[in-house]
Amino acid sequence: VQLQACGGGLVHAGGSLRLSCVVSENAKIFFQFEAMNWYRQAPGNDRELVATISNRGVTDYADSVKGRFTISKDVVKNTLFLQMNSLKPEDTAVYYCNGHGHWGQGTLVTVSS
Repeated sequence: VQLQACGGGLVHAGGSLRLSCVVSENAKIFFQFEAMNWYRQAPGNDRELVATISNRGVTDYADSVKGRFTISKDVVKNTLFLQMNSLKPEDTAVYYCNGHGHWGQGTLVTVSS
């Protein structure tokens, strides 16, 4: 099982990024029928849950990103997304996709002020 995250980069405050996480074909079943998550970890901080999408498409977000981030998934392409708008310097972190106990390798998001 592999989760391959990408889409991070350097952006100015107020900008947007879209993260993607491709799930390997042999993990298609859990991708379709289990919850998927995005976490992030800033330097010196614990890893925190940012967004969750259930198998039925119900979403939930950390208070710090509500109204700015949107989690979604494409079951045909086995891909999880995180659309991040109105980015703030405090959003700077390594972002990880997660599901069924597996983790992607992380993608770095840096927001400059």
